[in-house]
Amino acid sequence: MSAESTPGPGIPGETGTTGSRRAKGRRRKPRKRHKGMMIMAWTAAGIVVLGGTGAGYVYFKLNGNLKSVDIDQALGTDRPKKADNGSENILVLGSDTRAGGNKKLGGGTDDGSARSDTAMIVHVNKGHKKASVVSIPRDTLIDRPSCTDTKGKQYPAANGVMFNSAYSTGGAACAVKTVESITDLRMDHYLEVDFAGFQTLIDDLGGVEVTTTKRIDDPDSHLKLKAGTHRLDGEQALGLVRTRHGVGDGSDLGRIQLQQAFIKALLNQVKDVGVFSNPKKLYDLAETATKTVTADSDLGSVNKLASFANGLKGITPSNMNMVTMPVAYDPADPNRVLLQEKQADQIWKALEHDKPIPKSATKGSATGEANGVVSSS
Repeated sequence: MSAESTPGPGIPGETGTTGSRRAKGRRRKPRKRHKGMMIMAWTAAGIVVLGGTGAGYVYFKLNGNLKSVDIDQALGTDRPKKADNGSENILVLGSDTRAGGNKKLGGGTDDGSARSDTAMIVHVNKGHKKASVVSIPRDTLIDRPSCTDTKGKQYPAANGVMFNSAYSTGGAACAVKTVESITDLRMDHYLEVDFAGFQTLIDDLGGVEVTTTKRIDDPDSHLKLKAGTHRLDGEQALGLVRTRHGVGDGSDLGRIQLQQAFIKALLNQVKDVGVFSNPKKLYDLAETATKTVTADSDLGSVNKLASFANGLKGITPSNMNMVTMPVAYDPADPNRVLLQEKQADQIWKALEHDKPIPKSATKGSATGEANGVVSSS
């Protein structure tokens, strides 16, 4: 089954879609040059410490774990220009493939396809002290541009398809091109996080503590939590970031709110783990992280990824603004959402000029009704 035809749960229909439409690529205008999960980047920073031990075997073993994709070669030169203000945009995707270790995890069946179940644009500001994170709902109807995958295979453009169809059609390169066509922003880097590796990483960290204000019971994601404080193991954490039926209005938008809350809880806890004083824990985390992440070729080595991650260590939850791309439920299909283009343009322009995202950009956008259900303990 293709991602375009993947059925979703019933979502209470909401009206008020004035100004919304299917997202499509915009004609690029001449402009002045303006110059994953975060835990994955943070863990990779730990490799710097390992590298300092002179353990060559460790370095080469970790380096051999990393997978990379040459996005730049696949996309060519027809792309938005790089910013020249010191900021960076990173597209972070969560791999939805059910093959291999992911087949046993909840939330779907092994239909032979792969999908970008989670998509975030992480904008790191000039000083690398603040970040804006924009989640892109997988159910957003878009006009997907023609694209070429990293093996050179070409795919024609498609109108009115789900956003996550870009990844299932042409892989990472097509996903990047689709995001760039929607935002007219250059994606400087690409990081893909595998579900099975995410579960192992949380276990290596010793779990993550969160507080839930409501009971969550979702048989599809295998998650059952009473209201209260919980230390989630890897399987429970994965269930939380994948659940959509157990909380809110049952939409992907509610799931995004849970994901954003969990990432902040994860970052809040990382500083207290003490991995840098525990070489074995540090190695286990680095081993898992390098097996879990697929990066663009510019970050495709331990040294490059570690150097990049080391520059992000100053970013904390308190200076990270997380929003969802403004959308409205599609009146023709309550299982899909439509881009609110005028509001979204406020976000893209703010990122382009390395400015904070204005609150007006998300005012009135469909939310999923899961805000506040999960928080840091």
